[in-house]
Amino acid sequence: MLDISQLLHQTSYLRYASRQRKTAMQQSASRMASNRTKKTGENSLERMPPEIICKILLYLDAGSLFCIGFVNKHFHELSNNNAAWYQFYIRERTKKKKARQEDWMIHGLGVVDVQGRPKGHWRNMFFKEIAGLNANKWRKKLQRHDPYSGLPCHTEEVLRSLCITWEIIVTDGRGRQSTFEQSRASFSSTAVFMFWGTVSLPPFNQLTSLELHGVLRVPLDCPAPYRPVWKSIMSKIHLKGRNGEFCGSDKIVKLLYIGQGVTVGIWQDHWAVAFIIVNLHNDRLVERSLPASVCPHTAAEVSALFDDLDPEYGLHGYTAYIELHNTVRVIMSGRFPQLFCRRDQISDGYLPLEVISEANRSLNTHLVGDISLPWRTEALHGTIKDCCMMNLTVWDEAMQPFWCVSAPVVMTKANQEVVSYDFDGESFSILYQDSGGRGEMRLKWVEDKEQYFVVNLVLYISISKVNKHFGRNY
Repeated sequence: MLDISQLLHQTSYLRYASRQRKTAMQQSASRMASNRTKKTGENSLERMPPEIICKILLYLDAGSLFCIGFVNKHFHELSNNNAAWYQFYIRERTKKKKARQEDWMIHGLGVVDVQGRPKGHWRNMFFKEIAGLNANKWRKKLQRHDPYSGLPCHTEEVLRSLCITWEIIVTDGRGRQSTFEQSRASFSSTAVFMFWGTVSLPPFNQLTSLELHGVLRVPLDCPAPYRPVWKSIMSKIHLKGRNGEFCGSDKIVKLLYIGQGVTVGIWQDHWAVAFIIVNLHNDRLVERSLPASVCPHTAAEVSALFDDLDPEYGLHGYTAYIELHNTVRVIMSGRFPQLFCRRDQISDGYLPLEVISEANRSLNTHLVGDISLPWRTEALHGTIKDCCMMNLTVWDEAMQPFWCVSAPVVMTKANQEVVSYDFDGESFSILYQDSGGRGEMRLKWVEDKEQYFVVNLVLYISISKVNKHFGRNY
């Protein structure tokens, strides 16, 4: 016979063994159920006809239908179903039209026509509709021009209504790219001024290229990282072996102009980037900020109509508008019509247009405040003296933009003092030059009025640009 201790030991062992068997059976059953569920789920998706899935996807809203395309390749193909996106497009269109037109619009295209379009066609049409690109309202606004500056007067309003922003993409020597969205933007009557501050860029001397893109984000109801975006490359600047043009400095940063309206602020004593400034001219700015696939637009250069009756065609009828400004205010602006040049004045490949002459005091223009360019990041701020932004627009006699400039300029003390009987003070000059021409401005500092006066301004237009535009052979 077993004693009490042996009996208790055997009973305890049997209970432990029973619990172990029960636990093992439960784990095995759980694994079998999990595998069966996974296998059944995969098989059901693989066996389900695409037509059934498309019927289910029709119950989704536009944002969910677009996002489901990121699940895998199978759902990406199904989410581009033309029939579903056509329905969204029609509903969006009918919001802006009479309700009775819905049946006509839906039945206007048969099933074959709807599905026969390339994949993604109706999705892109829907995106254009909700982004406002299919409406002619913004195009009509751009047709209204400011009588003073001669440029579209609703550029800022259209850019904000279409939610257009800008971003830069930089590439370093290893081919790595970094994208940065603008920190802020401000508008004037002739240009938009954009600022990128506190950007973690590689050192400037390690960058090989910088690209500026216009960005249009579709206002689709979905998470921001998945929201569809259209981009338009507006400029690409190659930086390898290029240091830029020095534009001024203060105790903290120095400015380098690298072309196409882009200025880089570099920290003193090393090549780290402090900020980036971009100044873009308003001429066709909306069209240039949109990709051609979304908003086709005409070429940048438009030739004038040929005139064989006027022997001096291309030498007269010019109008110029010039504006000096910084991040805070407009320093100087003026519109100067009926500019001309005689044939015998053409020299060294340039056609000179005298805009302001010291002999005609009525055109002398004074500056508001001093010439300076304030800058500000989240941590630091400063002011670059004797530097500002210049926006220049020259029209031909048909009032078509002929030469457009948006770039930083620097005021320096004139090398030679010019005798003036009307203005007594130091002389300064502002010079600018590109492939289209050059500009020379002379200023006088009037001590008793504590103001700068523009006493002379001459624009030199490249004669090759004139010949190409007007079809002449000067």
